[in-house]
Amino acid sequence: MDVELEDSVARIFLNRPEKANALNSAMLAALVNAVEGLHREIPRVVVLAGRGRNFCGGADASELKALNPRTGAQFVTRIHDVCRAIRALPVPVVARLHGAVIGAGLEIAAACDLRVAAEGTKFSMPEVRLGIPSVVEAALLPRLMGSGRAAWLVLTGDAIDARRALDWGLVEEVAADVDLAAGKLVKSLMAGDPGALREQKRLLQLWDEAPLATAVAASIAAFSRTTISSTDGGKGH
Repeated sequence: MDVELEDSVARIFLNRPEKANALNSAMLAALVNAVEGLHREIPRVVVLAGRGRNFCGGADASELKALNPRTGAQFVTRIHDVCRAIRALPVPVVARLHGAVIGAGLEIAAACDLRVAAEGTKFSMPEVRLGIPSVVEAALLPRLMGSGRAAWLVLTGDAIDARRALDWGLVEEVAADVDLAAGKLVKSLMAGDPGALREQKRLLQLWDEAPLATAVAASIAAFSRTTISSTDGGKGH
């Protein structure tokens, strides 16, 4: 796992290119540590990417074959731990996607706040073809894409290309130069007030999970706090 921090932007790279950045237990533990370590550094934006030709080829097949019910539960819990750590970051997280984005790799991308994909990127959730269901943060897919399109992905196991992923709402942008597109997005995020961005990310997650009345009430309270802060010389940001 590589972590680079420059100008308040943290970049985390999945770095197992010889295995298409497939996730094994050691890599998942390293990724959790890398993400949780950013709580000490406090960057303003985080970018998650993959070295080599792919973002992530999913869970390591050799480890999957050796799992039993107990170790299987432990393994998928590690995937969830990564996704939970990403969602717990108080700053925007951008997934920079290319090549293959498969299974657990797609779940990790779904846990990010925004997704930018290169032309030619392929997305799939092939677990049913391996005799197992898609689990943990696959539960985010209906919220991103709608229930029918999420069902299409997890029930068929078929891949979709970047353009269909954009049409379906799985990614926010597709670009011939994904680094340029991700850089522009990071620049836009950096233009926002850091405190307001953190509050907005918290609200976005609440809007996903809470009843409407609760979400609206929390939004009013957040607005009141930020309005008071802005009239007090920016204190509280």
